[in-house]
Amino acid sequence: MKKISIVLVMILFSLSNNLNAQDMDSIDKRQEKIVTIAANMAVGNLEQLKKELNAGLDNGLTINEIKEVLVQMYAYCGFPRSLHGLNTFMAVVQERQAGGINDTIGKDASPVIESENKYAKGKKVLEELTNRPENAPSGVNAFAPVIDQFLKEHLFADIFERDILTYKEREIATISALMAMKGVEPMLQSHLGMGMNTGLTEFQLKEIISVIGSSIGQEQAKTGLDILNKVLQSRK
Repeated sequence: MKKISIVLVMILFSLSNNLNAQDMDSIDKRQEKIVTIAANMAVGNLEQLKKELNAGLDNGLTINEIKEVLVQMYAYCGFPRSLHGLNTFMAVVQERQAGGINDTIGKDASPVIESENKYAKGKKVLEELTNRPENAPSGVNAFAPVIDQFLKEHLFADIFERDILTYKEREIATISALMAMKGVEPMLQSHLGMGMNTGLTEFQLKEIISVIGSSIGQEQAKTGLDILNKVLQSRK
């Protein structure tokens, strides 16, 4: 375990040899708390999640931004974990209010303008995230067309289009949750690529991996690093 941790630290700091200064911009504390909130909710660690929710509010996340992370996670972890997360957050907010802390609620999502059908809108969002055209459904999306419809109309049109969080912030949350869970490596690989398409750098992704290592476990961090290296190799 200790050896893996040292390897991650060495890789993170050795990046200075082959990345320019812009590529080495770190994730900020607010983004780091998106990582730990999404990851701990994904694995159902409610005790640690409570601490991370408090830390998120203390580091500049608004109440509505944290709600948005927890709601989005239902698409990746299921309603039970999302509802548990939201219940935990509701208790945190109430405790802080009772203690005289008035956290910033933050903006609501802008009204949705239905100028095109949701499938087309979701397809457009997915094309922006993957940086490639969405052709006719194939693979499992062709085998079960309804999942293709749900993904585009609900996940990418209904959820990703809500402007409380940016696409980059949503990818930070998604990558963190998928990296914390086991058995979803193909989805993690896809979202690591999407994260880079939204502006996340190699350096920042390795910082996220380091946070996952300390917050969730070194095994998940090692898997995340292996998959990221595949993504980086494929993009050369």
